[in-house]
Amino acid sequence: MGCGLGMARQCCIGDACEVEPGADGASAVPLAHCVSMPAPIFRIAHLRKAFGDNTVVDDLSLDILPGECLGVIGPNGAGKTTTIRMCLGLVGADAGHIEAFGLSIPAQVREAKKRMGVVTQFDSLDPDFTCAENLRVYGRYFGLSDALIQERIPKLLEFAALQSRAHARPGELSGGMKRRLSLGRALINDPQLLLLDEPTTGLDPQARHVMWERLQKLLQQGKSILLTTHFMDEAERLCDRLIVLDHGRKIAEGTPRGLIEEHLERDVVEVYGDGAQDIATTHAQWAQRVETRGETVFFYLSDPGPLLQGLGVHPTLRVLHRPANLEDLFLKLTGRQIRDD
Repeated sequence: MGCGLGMARQCCIGDACEVEPGADGASAVPLAHCVSMPAPIFRIAHLRKAFGDNTVVDDLSLDILPGECLGVIGPNGAGKTTTIRMCLGLVGADAGHIEAFGLSIPAQVREAKKRMGVVTQFDSLDPDFTCAENLRVYGRYFGLSDALIQERIPKLLEFAALQSRAHARPGELSGGMKRRLSLGRALINDPQLLLLDEPTTGLDPQARHVMWERLQKLLQQGKSILLTTHFMDEAERLCDRLIVLDHGRKIAEGTPRGLIEEHLERDVVEVYGDGAQDIATTHAQWAQRVETRGETVFFYLSDPGPLLQGLGVHPTLRVLHRPANLEDLFLKLTGRQIRDD
């Protein structure tokens, strides 16, 4: 909640500000109750984009602070990739405004891109160049001197854990190696802001964890990240704030834990096995919400004790008791049905 002291101030005392009259009669907040906050380096205001009769981004607004990771989650077709493409000036918006580092996009997109790094869903590495050559050629797109590029290549190969593959071509790399090389290439211009569109899609768990480690290092260095992802554990691990999109509209925004606490019951009990369907009816009184999907019954509740005790007399059932998580949030807000791209 803002405190009326300008965009570089943010209230730090909770939901309500203590105010006192200012010199001009307007309400002001004592400085003792506020902390200085940096202004956003990236902003989207009331963005809209339609293709024919299909509105894919609908009145979307967001901002990103220095050193912050903002995650965007949503089903296929929610507008995530289209938003990224508009942020890069690749697709024109029908309405709204995009601003990066005080520069208007698309009018000043070339200047803005000098301070941005991009990793798209699909690798765009040049198959004819080695890892080192991919970095070198990409650096030249930004007008960097050969001496500076040559200085950065070993550091970026080390960051991507590809020192030993400097002379290998992308076709000789695993999927995880290619994604790490794409991330290293996006850093050749030492960007302040990274736009990452599902950067770990298609990776095995080991490769995904390596990417998470690299991204956390970048955040520790003070870089900002706009991240779209389908992995809820990735969003919870990396993101300071999350935006949930559905049908092009922002339907929720907050910290990962804050969103869970706002929209979900504290605990989830999953029940499956012979007789689970009957349990959904006979034990529903113990839960605030019950969902049945296939052979599994989901009980969403704040006090799991009575339900777990009641389930104890059904030895044929398999029971999983866990805290509510972002996947539960995602499914509650956007539904369980499969979406076409």
